[in-house]
Amino acid sequence: MPQGLGDFVRLTPTFGGNMIAASDVRRRVSWALNRGASVNRISGAVSSILKRKGGEIWSVRPEQTVYEAIEMMADKGVGALLVMSDGKLAGIISERDYARKVILQGRSSRTTVIQEIMTSPVISVSPKDAVDECMELMTRNRIRHLPIMENERVIGIVSIGDLVKWLVSEQEETIEHLHNYISAKYPS
Repeated sequence: MPQGLGDFVRLTPTFGGNMIAASDVRRRVSWALNRGASVNRISGAVSSILKRKGGEIWSVRPEQTVYEAIEMMADKGVGALLVMSDGKLAGIISERDYARKVILQGRSSRTTVIQEIMTSPVISVSPKDAVDECMELMTRNRIRHLPIMENERVIGIVSIGDLVKWLVSEQEETIEHLHNYISAKYPS
């Protein structure tokens, strides 16, 4: 099997015989395993992360000050906020935007408005998009937060940390399934 960060495999029993099914969040292919088992590689949808974490969304308006945004980020314990205007996603502001576009440029967070430094347009995905594709998108675009959109409405946001947490959880399930398989706890 391939090795690397994106090569995660989840094994699950199939009760129709001496088989296990494995899913890899990276590729959608099948391999034969010992004892007649097969591997079906599939990816989980980002909606599964939203179900675990919830769809709570924190937002600010473009005309608010950067100070207000940073204050809200600190209060909510988040690294980015959505910028909403008339109920629509107008941009996103992150701690990175603050550091690079306010602090390093010698601007004042109390007088600079969010609209001046927010990232726009915003890269977003749908709830049906695969977790591995979202991670790839975030890595390629060097972003840490990804709004989830459905019918032009924001239904949640995931961070790179949320994706990593989901992958670790999936790996823990894989380890448990492998342990059970090796220990002969799967039906034969």
